[in-house]
Amino acid sequence: MKVFHCDHCGQLVFFENTSCLNCGHVLAYLTDFSDMCSLESAENGLWKSLPRNAAENDTWRLCANYSTGNICNWALRDDDTNPLCLSCRLTHIIPNLSLPKNKDAWCRLETAKRRLIYTLLDLRLPLVSKTDNPDEGVAFLFLGDEDGQAVPFLSGHENGVITINIAEADDAERERRRTDLHEPYRTILGHFRHEIGHYYWDRLIQGTDRLVAFRALFGDETQDYGQALQRHYEQGAPADFQQRFVTAYASAHPWEDWAETWAHYLHMSDALQTAASTGLVLKPRNSDEPAVTQSMLKQSAEGSFDRMMDAWFPLTYVINNLNRGLGLADGYPFVLSTPMIEKLRFIHETIAEAAAANVSDVTAKSA
Repeated sequence: MKVFHCDHCGQLVFFENTSCLNCGHVLAYLTDFSDMCSLESAENGLWKSLPRNAAENDTWRLCANYSTGNICNWALRDDDTNPLCLSCRLTHIIPNLSLPKNKDAWCRLETAKRRLIYTLLDLRLPLVSKTDNPDEGVAFLFLGDEDGQAVPFLSGHENGVITINIAEADDAERERRRTDLHEPYRTILGHFRHEIGHYYWDRLIQGTDRLVAFRALFGDETQDYGQALQRHYEQGAPADFQQRFVTAYASAHPWEDWAETWAHYLHMSDALQTAASTGLVLKPRNSDEPAVTQSMLKQSAEGSFDRMMDAWFPLTYVINNLNRGLGLADGYPFVLSTPMIEKLRFIHETIAEAAAANVSDVTAKSA
């Protein structure tokens, strides 16, 4: 993620901020500018962005989940007929708010989802609500086990509908599940990245000329999915799974291998952009220690997969050593084998191809 500054006073601000602690201006993320922008109150509940970011007459509305529920911190143009921002309108079912604890869960889920949407927009991937496009759109459902379900809800994806069990927003419960499933890493954002990977498989691989190459790397997805998952939960992953898969769960079925690899790519992309934006460099004293230059990080952000990998391994060295110094587990508990790197390369190339097509499509529609 980029580093943001208040465009009124220059103070460092963060993606989740709602106001500048230095000058007091209201802040909102404006997707038109891919930036956290300071706002000034205008008439009829509208807001104006400072001229540096927008035309003098542009006015904005706070997302309905910002102005009434303190759930969001995005804004949208005042001529947009939807009361919700680009991120919140993708949520079709929110948690049962008659239970007080669920508002906090909803807030945490939306906060993670906004980071996902930021990344998808930054990668220029096609993104549309299922309301606007029932066939190719995406919708999020946030459901709890108390919502009349005999069996606990499982997070998952089906035909563009992504269901997230709100228990994932509870740190203790999520850690219990991580331990029970022997996972090295489990976060709310990680769930979103994984499930959106299933959505983009449908959009970018299924029925396209990339399917043959997908099968060569990930396997034949036509094998019975239910049986594959049952076998995985009964027998576990192969002993040598790290030689071919990024996680044990990725070994269950080619669809899960794709989704886990997709999530990992987004994980890397976001972390590398953050490192580049903060000006991180590594200048080791000894030649055998990992090094990172701003040029490496800049080139990784500009679309070079090889430069991305060159920068990634030194960055994980720093992440893990900092965590160990704080008495924490490794922040990056993964092994990237050569087959895994080739799968990541395939994800990278798929995203680049989709982004180019999406930009061309948007340009044609606006012409």
